[in-house]
Amino acid sequence: MSIKVLRPGLLTTVQDHGRHGLQHIGLCPGGAMDPVALSLANALVGNPDDEAVLEITVIGPELEFEQDTLVAVCGAEFQGGFPHNRPVLAPAGSRYNVGRAARGARAYLAVAGGFAIEPVLGSRSTYLPGGFGGFNGRSLRHGDVLPLSEKVSALSREKFARLKKTQNRTVKWSAPPRTLPDREPILVHVIEGQHFASFDAAAQRQFFDTVWRILPDSNRMGFRLGGAALARAGSGELRDEILSGPTCLGTVQVPPNGTPIALMADHQTTGGYAKIAEIASADVARLAQLAPGARCISRAAISISPRSCGGTRASTSSRRCRASPGSTDADPISATRRARTREIRERRRRRRKSARRRQRHPWLFPPPDGIRERPGRRAARKRC
Repeated sequence: MSIKVLRPGLLTTVQDHGRHGLQHIGLCPGGAMDPVALSLANALVGNPDDEAVLEITVIGPELEFEQDTLVAVCGAEFQGGFPHNRPVLAPAGSRYNVGRAARGARAYLAVAGGFAIEPVLGSRSTYLPGGFGGFNGRSLRHGDVLPLSEKVSALSREKFARLKKTQNRTVKWSAPPRTLPDREPILVHVIEGQHFASFDAAAQRQFFDTVWRILPDSNRMGFRLGGAALARAGSGELRDEILSGPTCLGTVQVPPNGTPIALMADHQTTGGYAKIAEIASADVARLAQLAPGARCISRAAISISPRSCGGTRASTSSRRCRASPGSTDADPISATRRARTREIRERRRRRRKSARRRQRHPWLFPPPDGIRERPGRRAARKRC
C-alpha cells in the first residue's frame, strides 16, 4: 500500500504538528506551517489530529495511488487535482496532478490511516535544516514511494460509506478554509517585542504603517519582509550589541541591515538580532499562506497592525496605531474598514428612519403587488 511520486513539485514534505519540548537542547518544534489546514484535512478523513500529512508548497506534485484511498486536500487552492476541503475517494491507479497555487501558498494532503513512517523524537515532521524526520529527512523526489498504513483500501471504503450526501466519489458539502487570504494585504496582529523600545519613534511608526512584502529569499525558517529599513536608536557598536536570547514562532527580528524577518516553523531557537515584535499565534497560519518569490512582490503583502503604539508606556493601551494625516504609508485595510463602517452605519440610520415613517403613516406605503399584509396592519389602514 503506497503512493508513488511521479513529480515532486516545488517543495513537498511530510509534516505533522511538530516535536515540542526540545527547544532547550536547540531543536525547534517545526511541523506544518499552517496547522489549522493540517487539522482540518485530518478531520475530513477521520484521522487523529496529529497524523502526518503531505505539505505542498506553491507548485504541486503528481502522485499515483496504488489502492483505493480516502484523501482530503485543505489549505491553498491549486489548479487541477481533487476537489478541495472535502473527502475524496481516489480509486486505484488514479493520479493527483496539480499545477500552481491559485490562492494561498500551502496545501495539505491527508490520507485515511496516515503514512507508515517511523517517528523521530516523537514526530514524523521533516526538519529540513537538520536533515531528519519525515521521508528520509528531505523533501520528496521523483520516484519516491510513500508507504501507507495497512488495510488502507478497506479502511478508506468503510469511512467513505459512512459519509452523507456522497456523489461521484466525493461529497456535496465542503469545510470552509479559515486561513486563506481573502484579499491582500492581510492584517497581522502583533505585540511589542523585547527590544521594541530600542528603536526610535520613526522606526516604530514605520514598522506599524508600512505595507510589507514577502521577499523571494524566504523559506520555512523565516519570511523576510521588504519595505522600509528599520533603524535602531543610538550609534556605533552599542546600537548593534545585543545578547543572544531565545526565539519562538512568530518572532520578528531586525538584523543590522534593517530588513525584518518573521520567524516561521523551522526557526532557530536562539538569536542575537533585535526583536521588535511578536506575531499573534492565530495569525501565523495566515501569514504562512503568503507565497515568497517574485510572484509575491507585486501581489502578496502584509500590513502589520499593532494594538498600541509608541514605547513601553503604550503597551497597556488598547488603541490602534494610525498613520498621521499626511502619511502616504497608511494601512489600506484600516482605511477601507473605516469607510465600510461609515457606510453600514449610514445604511442602518436610513432603515430606522424609514421604519419610523412607516409606523407613523402606514397609508403612504402600500405593499407591493402579490404580498399580503399582516392583519394588524390591514386593520390600522382601515381605521385611517
